[in-house]
Amino acid sequence: MLVPTKILVPTDFSGYSDKALQQALDIAVEYKAKVYVVHVVHERIQRVLTDDYSDVTITPKEIQKYERTLVKTARSKLTKQIGKFPQRKEVEVVPEVVSGVPAEEILRVQQERGIDLVVIASLGRTGIARYLIGGVARNVLKGAKCPVLLTK
Repeated sequence: MLVPTKILVPTDFSGYSDKALQQALDIAVEYKAKVYVVHVVHERIQRVLTDDYSDVTITPKEIQKYERTLVKTARSKLTKQIGKFPQRKEVEVVPEVVSGVPAEEILRVQQERGIDLVVIASLGRTGIARYLIGGVARNVLKGAKCPVLLTK
C-alpha cells in the first residue's frame, strides 16, 4: 500500500485545483505527508511578447518586469488558495511558483523533490479541456515516476 510522504499538487487556481488540493491535504493529514503546491507561469507569455510578428516593441527589461509581476501575483493567489483549507495547519505545505511549460515543470518538480504522489485535477480552466482530460494532466500522468491521482 502506498504511504505518501511528499505530495505534489499542481494548481491553476481553478475550482478543479481546489478539489485536488482538498484531496491532497486530506491524504497528507492522514499520513503526515508534506504537500508541495506548485503553479507554473507558462513560458508562452514570453514568446508572445517577443514574437517577431508583433507590431509592439517590448524590451527585454519590460518583459522581465512583466514576468516578475506575474510571479508575484501567482504567489499571492497561491497563498490565498492554500489559506482556504484548515488542514494546512496540520501538515507542512510548501508553495512554489515556477516558469516554463506546465507539464514539464510539474514533472521536473516531481523528480527534484522526490515526490511520491501527484494529485492533479483532470480538468483545467481552458477551453475544450472542460470536456476532455486536460492536456497538462494527461502529460503528467504519462511522464510521472510516481502514482498520480486524477481528481474531478
